[in-house]
Amino acid sequence: MLLSCLEPHRIEAGCDEAGRGCLAGPVFAAAVILPPDFQSEELNDSKQLSEKKRYALRPLIKRDAIAWAVGVVSADEIDKINILNASILAMHRAVEQLSVSPEHLLIDGNRFKPYPNIPHTTIIKGDGKYLSIAAASVLAKTYRDDYMLSLSQEYPAYQWSDNKGYPTKAHRQAIAQYGITPHHRKSFTLLPEPTLFD
Repeated sequence: MLLSCLEPHRIEAGCDEAGRGCLAGPVFAAAVILPPDFQSEELNDSKQLSEKKRYALRPLIKRDAIAWAVGVVSADEIDKINILNASILAMHRAVEQLSVSPEHLLIDGNRFKPYPNIPHTTIIKGDGKYLSIAAASVLAKTYRDDYMLSLSQEYPAYQWSDNKGYPTKAHRQAIAQYGITPHHRKSFTLLPEPTLFD
């Protein structure tokens, strides 16, 4: 069972991102403030949930959350500032859109740059420990998947409807065959050594 909060009696926002390891598309992050009495047997780290379960949980999270928001950093921005900084920026963008100002941020992972005037705690594998971070992971993942599904209609060869921009064999073969799109992250290793395609 995931924990409801790190410290009771304060407004905590859980933050997580999705899409760090992708070759294409933006990185998305979400920030979620849940009520202290929020409970869910099913909510967990989004990577542990089926796609169907993630999409079933999304409206429940949005309905019950005190506040939630999603931040996005584009592939171009990722290329300029690197994926770690982009992931942190996406979380900052999510936090700044919250309709309620949190007193503390719970950050999934071990790296973060302080958000102005709000202290934070980094928690390794926090999306499997705290409900608010798990909720953020579900929102970030599903909103990013929606975005990649919409892009896949324009670029069907890359099979983003299935791989969501992650480095699958089919995705890399499409890059080798058709080249890159404006949505690819040029700072990433998009293709392994050419010998694999000889």
